[in-house]
Amino acid sequence: MSERAKTIDARGLSCPQPVLLVMDAIKTTSSNELIVLVDTDTSRENVIRAAGSQGWQVKEIETENDEYKIILEK
Repeated sequence: MSERAKTIDARGLSCPQPVLLVMDAIKTTSSNELIVLVDTDTSRENVIRAAGSQGWQVKEIETENDEYKIILEK
């Protein structure tokens, strides 16, 4: 049975902190999906690049009020 998608709230954090949180979550989750909340273009791009290096893909990106909800899947 797969774990429910974990949500990582990295809003207000500067890089590399969002990337480090995502990398830790990737290492520890048994879910095939992660939800990442960030609030800068740089964090969005760095999280996507880091997740991609671990074999994760972007399923969906939602933008609202200069914040991003990135849904990643394995």
